[in-house]
Amino acid sequence: MRWNRKRQAETSSSSEADVATAFDEPENPHRNAYILIGLGGAAVATFGLAAIAGIFGPVFFALVLTICVHPLRIALEKRGVPRGLATGSVITAVTLLLVAFGWAVAVAFTQFVDLIPQFKDQIVAAVHDFAAWLSTIGINADEIHDVASSFDPSTLVDFLGGVIGGLTGSITLLVIVFTMLLLMAMDAGLLPTVLKQLFPVRPLTVGSLVAYGTNVRRYMVVTTVLGLAQGLVNWIALLILQVPGAFIWGLLAFVCSFIPNIGYFIAIIPPIIFGGLVGGWPTVIAVIIVYGVINGVIQSVIQPRVVGKAVNLSQTITFFSVLFWAVVIGPIGAILAIPLTLLVRLMLVDTNPAMAWIRPVLGEFDETKVIMAQFDAEAKAERKARKAEKAGGVPSGTPPASTA
Repeated sequence: MRWNRKRQAETSSSSEADVATAFDEPENPHRNAYILIGLGGAAVATFGLAAIAGIFGPVFFALVLTICVHPLRIALEKRGVPRGLATGSVITAVTLLLVAFGWAVAVAFTQFVDLIPQFKDQIVAAVHDFAAWLSTIGINADEIHDVASSFDPSTLVDFLGGVIGGLTGSITLLVIVFTMLLLMAMDAGLLPTVLKQLFPVRPLTVGSLVAYGTNVRRYMVVTTVLGLAQGLVNWIALLILQVPGAFIWGLLAFVCSFIPNIGYFIAIIPPIIFGGLVGGWPTVIAVIIVYGVINGVIQSVIQPRVVGKAVNLSQTITFFSVLFWAVVIGPIGAILAIPLTLLVRLMLVDTNPAMAWIRPVLGEFDETKVIMAQFDAEAKAERKARKAEKAGGVPSGTPPASTA
């Protein structure tokens, strides 16, 4: 009993010391006011970005493309290519990529327009069967039957056209993208010298900017390459399974690979529907297995290892960023969610030494995992000690034997 009381006293004194240490942080009487001011500023900035989403989205997209192709300029200049010719090569490379992607989208949209009339009756019948199934399980809402009776598959074409229009924009926005690409590519030739000029004055800012460019480039390039592989494998698999519109769904899988967490679920729905129309449940199950394996291997195994620490964001923040940027600047915001979130972290955390404490909260878990491993090892050792005490028949509250 005396030993137990002594142990409780030591535990109490240590916990009091921890509490006292926790309150040793410097007090700020205006802390709550600063938090409210920061939230208000964030709200104003968000609504401001939403108001200029039609301009901000294409401009930031052009910035990301410029960052991704910057190594091409460096490689050409190192080989003695004149700066002007290197700039032209960069612009040409980006233009060819955009033209190739636009051609693929146009082909896919044309195939989709031709595909819908062929399966119009089957789609309508499937919608009615789904509504009837909902009624059998107790969901007998009149709204569901009204939607099923008035459903017209041709409206899907208009919807997809609206989504594509939201992603590509009008002719004016395309002009903005190409103009910004031209100007940014020209200015990028001076960027290394500008950074060297600013480094003695703002070393942390320069280091953060360089790290941001490297991280965005690694994430976008790796995602593009793996997305191409994912779309190609899905296309071939759907061709083997004889799912209609295999090229369309392969291209959709490529685009959705840029949308973390929820892109997989968006990409798998159309091939499941059309696979079920032509092959029934066996084809549906096969599509789910194929997409699950491909997505699991590429996005859960390969991509994290290749990207590494380029995206130190938690899964929760990643998922929220997709929803947030999609609401603020439209569909392109979901695709550029990671670069946009990294830009916010650059401005608020990476360039501010006083905010280094929040990095583990955002997703830099290296040190956290080490501490967690230590806690787990201590807990495991404690469980083993308790099991050993029970196996030896020694009560857990018995003090250790005296060695005197």
